[in-house]
Amino acid sequence: MVGMTEITESTASGSPAAVPAAPAAKRPAVPAGGPADMPAWEQRFRAPRVSLPDWAEDAPDRALFVSNATGTYELYAWDRATGEQRQVTDRPNGTTDGILTPDGAWIWWFSDTDGDEFGVWMRQPFGGGPDEPAAPGLDPSYGAGVALGRDGTAVVGRSTDEDGTTIHVVRPGGAPEEIYRHRESAGVGDLSHDGTLLALEHTEHGDAMHSALRVVGLDGTTVCELDDTKGGSEELGLEVLGFAPVHGDTRLLVGHQRRGRWEPMLWDVATGEETDLAIDLPGDVSAEWYPDGSALLVAHSFEARSELWRFDPATRELTRVETPAGTVSGATARPDGTVEYLWSSAAQPPKVRSTTGREVLDPPGTAAPGSVGVEDVWVEGPGGRIHALLQRPEGEGPFPTVFDIHGGPTWHDSDAFAAAPAAWVDHGYAVIRVNYRGSTGYGRAWTDALKHRVGLIELEDIAAVREWAVSSGVADPAKLVLSGGSWGGYLTLLGLGTQPDSWALGLAAVPVADYVTAYHDEMEALKALDRTLLGGTPEEVPERYEASSPLTYVDAVSAPVYISAGVNDPRCPIRQVENYVDRLAARGAVHEVYRYDAGHGSLVVEERIKQVRLELAFAERHLR
Repeated sequence: MVGMTEITESTASGSPAAVPAAPAAKRPAVPAGGPADMPAWEQRFRAPRVSLPDWAEDAPDRALFVSNATGTYELYAWDRATGEQRQVTDRPNGTTDGILTPDGAWIWWFSDTDGDEFGVWMRQPFGGGPDEPAAPGLDPSYGAGVALGRDGTAVVGRSTDEDGTTIHVVRPGGAPEEIYRHRESAGVGDLSHDGTLLALEHTEHGDAMHSALRVVGLDGTTVCELDDTKGGSEELGLEVLGFAPVHGDTRLLVGHQRRGRWEPMLWDVATGEETDLAIDLPGDVSAEWYPDGSALLVAHSFEARSELWRFDPATRELTRVETPAGTVSGATARPDGTVEYLWSSAAQPPKVRSTTGREVLDPPGTAAPGSVGVEDVWVEGPGGRIHALLQRPEGEGPFPTVFDIHGGPTWHDSDAFAAAPAAWVDHGYAVIRVNYRGSTGYGRAWTDALKHRVGLIELEDIAAVREWAVSSGVADPAKLVLSGGSWGGYLTLLGLGTQPDSWALGLAAVPVADYVTAYHDEMEALKALDRTLLGGTPEEVPERYEASSPLTYVDAVSAPVYISAGVNDPRCPIRQVENYVDRLAARGAVHEVYRYDAGHGSLVVEERIKQVRLELAFAERHLR
């Protein structure tokens, strides 16, 4: 499935109504005066980008990708045999979630309402034509995965507040058949090549951070199960990486955490045999199949960089797939054995490259200017060594410094191109990004360390890096900015209240601000995650929610605060943001709020530029 996480720093949106086939791709609009008169930071946002193209398993010349070529991130079809490209979707708030049927005849895309992530799957012929409901009979929901079979059968996962997770089989011309239902989070993993077996990830044991696996027939009958949590007593997760792409092959590629990190193994769901691949690389390791099932394409992530390898399960031979130093944010092996991958570094914009040496998909228009590279910083913290990435502007420090805190929390900053940090560097700020406890890529214990003292643990690590930044002469202690989006926005507001003497300014985008209200208003899957992180509901462990909620400390906030929020956000809903803002206003605290008509971020380039411009101006006014 293609998606926007590969190419932009924001999230989803859309409209549930069917729309006619969209026009051909247009070049992005450029302000009067042309690129020469445009600041470099704006050029980085406006420059056309493309995702790694996904391709149909049985028609590899038919591909699907995401691009911002019109100024909004939308889906595009690409006939690689003829070179023709066609815009598939055209909606005011963009579209990024799409998948091709195995024969390449249809494009499925998810249609929500202006970023609320609550919608239905639509489909459109690959060559163009009207949209139609892809799974008639299924009401709107949050997505919980989809898998498409070769005979036209689809498996659709749904999540709602009322029903929890349900999974449905939709056969051509037939009504949807429910084959799974549970209050806890679950999701569609993959269909076997012959379409008879379905692999699911589920958290019926109640630990939303560590999934178990179940393989079922399309009537819902259980075939086999794998549960490393032992019913929720062990914090060990599993993930579906994909069935072998060969008819009749019952091997399932599975990700596991048995040795303290993510790595792959093979599980034959017919015999129950597990094959430990023991790929000897530090850091997290994931994998996917080569198209003929003869080998695995291994993605290795370690200390904010990534690389690719080819692994032969029969010989155990591991061969390096040459890529430049930096970050590979997506990769796929083609039927001819070549590998295509989306690569970037903090200094160089993303490109879709091939192991043939050529650039696979060159978007039209002016390329994005580069930025400065990152320096690795290692700081001893209360929970172990903390890895941070530093970008410095020209000149001598100390600099005004932005601590740009990533979301997730199960995510990590890497040596990858990011337009927003580069904008701050252009304006004379140093930028520090901290892979605090809770981040991925540093082992299971580091990722799972947040339990019960949520938010406070991350801020301990950020404080340790802040102390290093000041003592080393990098950061001006009077001009420290705490900034972030989503979970990073949450940590920003929490940090301003619990560390009021440490920060001169706060910039929080789509944050959790009032944890109790956020819990009651957010999508069901995030409720499950919060119960796992905090050990229960707000009614069951009120003291933990109180200790971890920015609203608890709002009256201690002394720094000016800028908050941006999407009015349709299902992850960090607007009501809990308004509660926090009302408390700031009641005591006359210096703050500004920007509300925009989208969800958990924006897919519209000009809207994203507007938000960064407002943040830059707010910082300039208050740090001048």
